[in-house]
Amino acid sequence: MTKHQKLLARAKDNPKGLSFNEFQTLLRQSGWTFDHQKGSHQIWYSPDRRRLPIQEAKDGKAKGYQVEQFLMYYEGYNDGKDGSI
Repeated sequence: MTKHQKLLARAKDNPKGLSFNEFQTLLRQSGWTFDHQKGSHQIWYSPDRRRLPIQEAKDGKAKGYQVEQFLMYYEGYNDGKDGSI
């Protein structure tokens, strides 16, 4: 199992348990591109230009609902479905 697969499995098992840095790594490894940041919000784009704004929670973790949004898109994209967020 690759590092990407392990991180993806951790995100699926516990979306609220991922650190913000791990979430950024997962986005990068999945082909997403960081576009810009305004204040605490970072804007990321998928390979087919879908937009995902993310921000770090106060405890240094990724926000669970944002990880879930990414996973919905990721699974839909890899299954050949629409995968809209």
